[in-house]
Amino acid sequence: MSLSKKYIITQLIKVIIFLVLFIALFYIGLMIGYGVIGDGNPTEVFGKDVWQYLISILGTNR
Repeated sequence: MSLSKKYIITQLIKVIIFLVLFIALFYIGLMIGYGVIGDGNPTEVFGKDVWQYLISILGTNR
């Protein structure tokens, strides 16, 4: 394997690790924000009703 292929592969691995960590921390942040700060059940943040409520609030302020 040439040096440029190794460089590309290592950069791709870094990007993938960054994206996985970003998504994991985003979900953890949603759960902390909704469950701890918002006094709700942390797993309810992924429910359809919560997101429909948020979209309805954001949609009425136009």
